[in-house]
Amino acid sequence: MIIGVPKESTRNEHRVGLTPDAAAHLVRLGHTVVVQRDAGLDARFTNDEYEHAGAKIVYSAEEAHKRADLVTRIGPLSPADVDLLKPGSTVCGFQHLAVAPKALIQGLMAQEITTISYELIEDDAGMRPILTPFSEMAGMLAVHLAAHYLRNDSGGKGLLLGNVTGITPPVVVVLGAGIAGQTAASHALAAGARVTVIDTDMAQLRTVSARSHRQVATVNASLEPLERHTSTADVLIGAVLIPGSRSPILVTRDMVRAMASGSVIIDLSIDQGGCVETSRPTTLDQPTFTVDDVVHYCVPNITAIVARTASKALARAVLPQLESLANNGVHDAATADHNLAAGIVFYRGSMVHAQVAAAHGLEAQDVQTLMGGANG
Repeated sequence: MIIGVPKESTRNEHRVGLTPDAAAHLVRLGHTVVVQRDAGLDARFTNDEYEHAGAKIVYSAEEAHKRADLVTRIGPLSPADVDLLKPGSTVCGFQHLAVAPKALIQGLMAQEITTISYELIEDDAGMRPILTPFSEMAGMLAVHLAAHYLRNDSGGKGLLLGNVTGITPPVVVVLGAGIAGQTAASHALAAGARVTVIDTDMAQLRTVSARSHRQVATVNASLEPLERHTSTADVLIGAVLIPGSRSPILVTRDMVRAMASGSVIIDLSIDQGGCVETSRPTTLDQPTFTVDDVVHYCVPNITAIVARTASKALARAVLPQLESLANNGVHDAATADHNLAAGIVFYRGSMVHAQVAAAHGLEAQDVQTLMGGANG
């Protein structure tokens, strides 16, 4: 199979969909890997490293897409990217198609593309093995970024995210007790903040409490009003995930208005639309904006600021799936692995994921029915 690795098209996207080590593994299995020139340069992977791995360097995005049966990316496609794809090919990446523009959805259908969304692939325990390391990194980065934007020179309150003797430490409120929320909470606690995690899932809240030795306060969002906790937050971290669906708006404009001047919001849910009413996607070169004197950080590809680490984490997590897809094709790989099949959103141009379909007002078809008798 021919596997294409294009240079990412998203603004300020420094990560790459395949590292040289992962490319070398696929080449050893007999596959052809074509890498767009300088695709890995921002993550400090050189063209020479890819060539030494056995990959072929190509000189345009069109060549990296059009020659490939399987395209491996990290960020979502744009409508312009779809025009570069070979009809009937397969694209892997963090697609976040529930919030994709209509033109992209229509293009995938017209080109009969198969898409596999990394954030939707599950394991037998119901965990998301490819998304998990990115959620962990995002949770860590959220605390680092909050510490930066609380500073006076960043528009914040002028607070140190720490525990200075004799001074009440800052308050960090985390919405969501999943992997990103748990990681953010533990790092904020380690920094010396007073931390509260809010969720509706009591099992996850118990996990947070146990892991923090009950040093993190936990709140059932079904029973207590969010207004009380958001209004006292120096830092609010949104880490809400509903796989395949747009994130619900949990923090209203009125709640933001009630926060103190110079408070900071880090909306990690922004890649699925955001969980704060005042959030809108930003970029790494212009990462923040201010609403009602509250600093908002809403970068969807937050781990692109640690591109080498993120690219290595992706390669380690996704290589088994890429190997299976390359060796067996989508039909056989997905038939043998129902966890991989959970990541298919479009199959040969047909929408097959119920939650994503609902987000676009479409009807999902059954992927097993569509794959019946199909090959590749």
